[in-house]
Amino acid sequence: MNYRFSSRTAWDLGESDLARAIRLARGAGQTLIDLTVSNPTTCGFHYDAESILAPLSDPRALTYDPDPRGLLSAREAVAAYYGDHRAAVSPDAITLTTSTSEGYGYLFRLLCDAGDEILVPQPSYPLFDYLADLEDVRLRPYPLFYDYGWWIDFDQLERRIGPRTRAILLVHPNNPTGHATSHTERLRLEEICGRHGLALIVDEVFLDYPHTAEKLPSFAVGPHPALTFVLSGMSKIAGLPQMKVGWIAAFGPEVPLRQALARLEIVADTFLSMNTPAQVALPHWLQGRLGIQDQILERISSNTRKIMDCNLDLLKVDAGWSAIVRLPRLGMDAESILSAEHVITHPGAFYGIAERGRIIVSLITPEDEFSTGIERIAKVSN
Repeated sequence: MNYRFSSRTAWDLGESDLARAIRLARGAGQTLIDLTVSNPTTCGFHYDAESILAPLSDPRALTYDPDPRGLLSAREAVAAYYGDHRAAVSPDAITLTTSTSEGYGYLFRLLCDAGDEILVPQPSYPLFDYLADLEDVRLRPYPLFYDYGWWIDFDQLERRIGPRTRAILLVHPNNPTGHATSHTERLRLEEICGRHGLALIVDEVFLDYPHTAEKLPSFAVGPHPALTFVLSGMSKIAGLPQMKVGWIAAFGPEVPLRQALARLEIVADTFLSMNTPAQVALPHWLQGRLGIQDQILERISSNTRKIMDCNLDLLKVDAGWSAIVRLPRLGMDAESILSAEHVITHPGAFYGIAERGRIIVSLITPEDEFSTGIERIAKVSN
């Protein structure tokens, strides 16, 4: 029988050339070094199991008393997290979600009708394409360019604003470039949003992982001349992707902010997706976040030094878990590295990088594996 499926799910389900090559290599018994591992729970970090799991047995988790925005105690804990980033955030401005992905879904529904547009950075994570398809939203990329660091191409960004544009999406810091939005860039983005009546959506999941000792400023810090939505969650903040806790913090001028929060509450009330045990545990998980953050930051620093010690061309990165390496030899790419050295990396095209000879590696890969993989890449590159 022939069944019809939604056109919004008409994705190319075929295997990429690189995925096929990896599958065949593993099938042939080859031992591969994977430099794309970004799941912190499988990277050899120490988790205090008792401290993390104990809050899940809190008897309060047995009572179902739903609040569309999330339990007040959990929202107060998120507000305190932003207080550590010098931002005054009201718990009433926070909506809990099961992930930043769900947060995007809420915001796309809030801001867009079918066929409306969101501007998204390029390079960036390809997840946005799928999220937009599922909400019948169109994405229009605006470029980041590299010149001794990454910069937003504001001329191109403004040219891409059309009559159906509803928001500008920003990843701060960006994945995979590690670009941290400067204060000057923020002011210009807010001015553009205000002039065109656009919302600003800011993904800050990697905010706590700067590559210097100085903290990155959060967009939660005011003032907020434009309607602004900041997303984050425990997946990166506490290295707990399995706990499925995220949130949206909303800011902006009083009238549109009040309207947005009222509508967002109904969206959240429709799904009531956040489970009570995780909400009860959230304050404890946030309090214990520094232990895993310190381990991850130390790993990032060590692996970054390894790239530099091997004389590979590391593009400037301000923050985050990824690094872009520019390969020197013509024709070298992720597939040739896999074939020659049995090392898995992400090709730049995976993130929308047009230039050839760019690979992306995860800086939280276990150090021994990372060192071996980088040395092999350096051997065929230099």
